[in-house]
Formats: sequence, C-alpha cells, structure tokens
Amino acid sequence: MKLTRRSALKHAAAGAVAQAAASLGLPALAQSAPILRIGVAQPAVGQPPSVAGSSMAIAHAKGWIDEALQADGVKVEWLFFKGAGPAVNEALTTGQLDFAFQGDLPAIVAKSAGLKTQLIFATGVRSNIYIGVPPDSPLKTVADLRGKRVSLFRGTNMHLPALRLLEAHGLAEKDLKILNLDTAGYLAALSTRDIDAAIGAMDILRLRDKGQVRVLYASKGDSPVFTRQSHVLVTEAYAAAHPQRVQRLIDAAVRTARWASDEANREEVLRLWARAGTPYEHWKEDYAGEPLRVRLNPNFDPFLVARYKDAEAQAYRFKLTRKRFDVAQWIDTRWLDTALRQQGLQNFWPVYQADGKALGA
Repeated sequence: MKLTRRSALKHAAAGAVAQAAASLGLPALAQSAPILRIGVAQPAVGQPPSVAGSSMAIAHAKGWIDEALQADGVKVEWLFFKGAGPAVNEALTTGQLDFAFQGDLPAIVAKSAGLKTQLIFATGVRSNIYIGVPPDSPLKTVADLRGKRVSLFRGTNMHLPALRLLEAHGLAEKDLKILNLDTAGYLAALSTRDIDAAIGAMDILRLRDKGQVRVLYASKGDSPVFTRQSHVLVTEAYAAAHPQRVQRLIDAAVRTARWASDEANREEVLRLWARAGTPYEHWKEDYAGEPLRVRLNPNFDPFLVARYKDAEAQAYRFKLTRKRFDVAQWIDTRWLDTALRQQGLQNFWPVYQADGKALGA
C-alpha cells in the first residue's frame, strides 16, 4: 500500500505544480521519463549487477533493451528477485512490474490464479538440472532417492522437470522427504551433509569441484523433457496501453538472441554469464556440444509449446494449481513474428517437434 500511496501523492504533487505554473503563465515543468519495469527471477551479482543463462541476461549486460526504449523516451528499470519466480509473481500481482523474465511453473501458477499476462518471448530454454549427493554417498541412481532428505526449490521452473524425472524413475514427490531450499540454502545443506541430495542447477558443479559433492544425475544428454524453460511475459494491461514499447523491447530481444546464437560469439556469451558468479568453465561444460541456436532460441516452436502445455497440465495434476487454462491462448507471438520478419530471421533458429527432435529428423 505504501508504494501505491507514495505514487499517488507524487502524481498529485506534480499535477499541482503544473497547475500552479500554468496559472502564473510559466512554462510547464518537464515531466520525468516513463519507466518500463522488468522483473528478473534471479538475484543479481557483482558490480555492475549481472545475471546469466539467457539472451535476456546478455541484453541486460549490453544495455541493448535500455537503448532501444530510449527512442520512446522510456527508462528501463531492471528488478532482481532472490525469491525467484514466486517473488516475481508477488510483484506482478501488486502492479509493480510490466514485464517479467521467469520460468514456466511460477508463471503458470500466477496465470491459473487469474493474473492477466501474455508470453511473448522464449529465453534460456532447455536449461539442465543436476542432482548432487555427498561424494561418499551410497546413492547411485535417481530411484535411490526414495525416503531420502532431498532439497528442491518449490514453485520455480526446477519443480516440474524434477517431478517428471522422479516419475520416470518410479517415484512421486511424497516418496521423498522434500526440503524447500533456495540455491544458497541447498548448497550449504549439501556441503554440511544436512541433506542426502539436492535437485538443483549448475551451481552444484561448484561443490563438485571442491570435492564436496558427486553429481548423481544431469539432464544433459538425457531427454529434453527433463530440462527447464524460461520466457519473457508482459501484463495484458501494459501490452494494451503501450504496444509500441512492447515491440521495441522484442525487437531488441530478437537482435540480442541473434547475436548470442552466433557461435562466433560463444566465448563472449559464456564470459558475460560468468560475471554473475558461476565460473566460465561450468558454462562451457554445460553448453559443450550444444549449438547456441538451440538453447537461445526465442521461438515458441512445437517443442516449447508442448513443454508449456505439459507443464500446465502437470501443475494441475500435482495440485500446484487449482484451475486449468488454454496455453495456446496465453502465448502471444505477434510482436515476435513482426521482429523476426523485419530482421529476416524467420528461419534462423531450428524448429523442434514436441518430442524434442529436430523437424524433419
């Protein structure tokens, strides 16, 4: 409520000053630039603040979206959330964000609860998951996690692929003693052996390199259905009020994805991401053998649409949401299609079928 009241008072004061100036025959004072607010479901690290793992992270590091919106006299404000997707949802719900970069599940939960958003751009797709255990752990397979203390950051885009993986190995979430820990929490718990295993991201490789963890499982090389998907969304209200600004943002995002998908830029891409704290060597390992065009594809191709439809259905089946909705109606590619057409990139990125295989393979 404080934010809303402060904003209202600020606008009222500005209006009073303008009215007073007009009554005195003075020129109106310049209005402050409108602000476009982007929420990022990651904490920023370092100075300047950095995030990683997506074309949006590159756009932030390079300042390309900020530059594009300057044409409309709009200032871009990037807001980073340690609480990941669920925290971004809270900010969206209270009207503090216009756009969000987050994973599939938190956005699905919010959409199911009635938050009016549109998915407009894919970024950071097919991100791998890892399972770490103490180096001398007797656990050998995913199936061995039954009855064990396992951390999982619930409500993030880690949640559903983890449940899919468990199910593929004959397990359900209730078969494990799940602890809801964020990245810092599960890394600390693993290193002190307060848990038997952690289902997490590439951060687990940090402890592996210190000899504190053994990687029990990595989705790299396994079915892409066990990977994580992310996107950029916009609120319906903002899209309706400022379609030109949405187009400018997407134009810049597509140009960024094109640059970041170029193998000639692989080294710079990985080193830019490394500024956010995960070592360059780990990015290089995680992306080894995979074309940048696959992981940084901005399109909602049949594979990605299928992943979101599956995620929506599974979220309901696992009782993470209470209401179903039509994913196809949620995805709005009009700005993306325009940007691809104007930049001649309609056929630049590969198209994958729902099963994860390249079209025509």
